[in-house]
Amino acid sequence: MDSQYSERQVERHSRPTTHDLAKAAGVSRATVDRVLNGRAKVKQETVDRVNLAIEQLGFVRNLAAANLAKGTYYRFLFVLPQSGDLFLDEILERIEEANHAFASEMIWAEVQHIDENDPHGIAAFLSALSKDSIDGVAIMAPESPQLRDSVTRLKERGIEVLPFISNQNFDQDGGWVGIDNIAAGATAATLLGRFCRADRGTVLLVSETIQSRDSLERRFGFDDIINTEFPYLRPLPTLETYGSQERAQEIIATTVANNPDIVGVYVLSSEARAPLEALFEQPLRHKPTVIAHERTEYTERELSCGNLDAVITQDPGHLVRSAIRKLRAGVDGRETLASQERIRVEILIKQNL
Repeated sequence: MDSQYSERQVERHSRPTTHDLAKAAGVSRATVDRVLNGRAKVKQETVDRVNLAIEQLGFVRNLAAANLAKGTYYRFLFVLPQSGDLFLDEILERIEEANHAFASEMIWAEVQHIDENDPHGIAAFLSALSKDSIDGVAIMAPESPQLRDSVTRLKERGIEVLPFISNQNFDQDGGWVGIDNIAAGATAATLLGRFCRADRGTVLLVSETIQSRDSLERRFGFDDIINTEFPYLRPLPTLETYGSQERAQEIIATTVANNPDIVGVYVLSSEARAPLEALFEQPLRHKPTVIAHERTEYTERELSCGNLDAVITQDPGHLVRSAIRKLRAGVDGRETLASQERIRVEILIKQNL
């Protein structure tokens, strides 16, 4: 009796198989396989019977096992900026880690660097990608008409496309990876306003390029809070470094010279080292409150020594893993678990490093 009960328990809790589907639908396992793989020469009535059996049995296909059996890999590509610093290095390391972590699931991701200031070059590269060699692309690049057009062509060729970190406007269904940048900018303004002890003054804002949607949205969020809650602080127009150390030094030196009342600084872009090094070289009248983005060796060090007041960050490992899971789900025609893929806005200060 115990043995019979045990067998019933195993049967009750075991996952339904293609054999169970075939039995429930009254078809062969070969027919079930053709339906699952979307092959031709299956009557619609038969397809409907198999789909009904899938629903009734709660069948979930083990795609990893199926791909392993067929020797099929998911081939993904991260298209990342050519110019970058410590945060980009973090992303590259996390991609390498992910390749080891996802190897058993037949997933492999490569990296291609592009000149983020050359929209025509980006479009030309994306136009050369083929479904024969790539299944999905995660793109970190400034928004442009050329990018939108090339992304449309990628999708027409059956390649999954995912905005990565920078939420380009071609994303129409929320399928991107990154933090809520408007909330991040609002958080920066709140921190700067509360930490700043001056009763009036100017705020310096710096980005690699305001054409990048993440920087643009951060600026929107920042201005909303500064102008409503801290109206005695005057934010300047955003300075753009275009990733150049020399340009950062030149434009920041000029701005500081013309605005001796700077009491706050906000670096909107993910790479903070170049603008902050240029800033700390300037003969500032007051020690400003400084807020930046992304946890790197440099921002950790500046937090520790008190030059930085707070860092708004996002987990690069989570970003990469989420991008891979979303690309795979798109290839498989599935949805990911939203709560698992949500990227949090995190705040670092000296005391919680």
